[in-house]
Amino acid sequence: MSSREKILAAAKRHAQARGYSGLNFRVLAEEVGINAASIYHHFPSKADLGAAVAKRYWEDSAAVLEALSAGSADPIRCLRQYPDTFRKALENDNRMCLCSFMAAEYDDLPEPVKIEVQTFADVNVAWLSRVLSAAAVVSSEESERRARAIFAAVAGAQLFARSRSDLALYDALIESYRTAGLLPA
Repeated sequence: MSSREKILAAAKRHAQARGYSGLNFRVLAEEVGINAASIYHHFPSKADLGAAVAKRYWEDSAAVLEALSAGSADPIRCLRQYPDTFRKALENDNRMCLCSFMAAEYDDLPEPVKIEVQTFADVNVAWLSRVLSAAAVVSSEESERRARAIFAAVAGAQLFARSRSDLALYDALIESYRTAGLLPA
């Protein structure tokens, strides 16, 4: 793995635990085993690093969502599995979705980071909307609205469960969304 990839991996872990404000070049350099000045070779500023890690995060998330679709011809099954994509972060030392964490810091983010954080939400909503339409859960006119509600609910469940360090709470909230009809049962 190249130094750039090691920096991005470490930055992802830190941002999932502490948000954008948790991206500290000195700490990241120590973790990666390089000089802090070496990070500037790959990322001239904290904003550049934040944008790169958020972009990589949404690209990886998009690939996971597309793999979900490719792995099953049943869109209902894909919708049932969607919350698992957020659950994985909680399973990893009670971390959060990196872009959700950064969205909470939105007012303090540099513009390039804001764009990547918004793209994460857009990618999720577009995928959900497409799958909801394919599943005929709602009309195509209502699919984007429902997709936003699902995205917000699942991200909110992750935030609530993280604040209690309780994975079972996340599962219970997702189940309540299914019972209420927001997500397919």
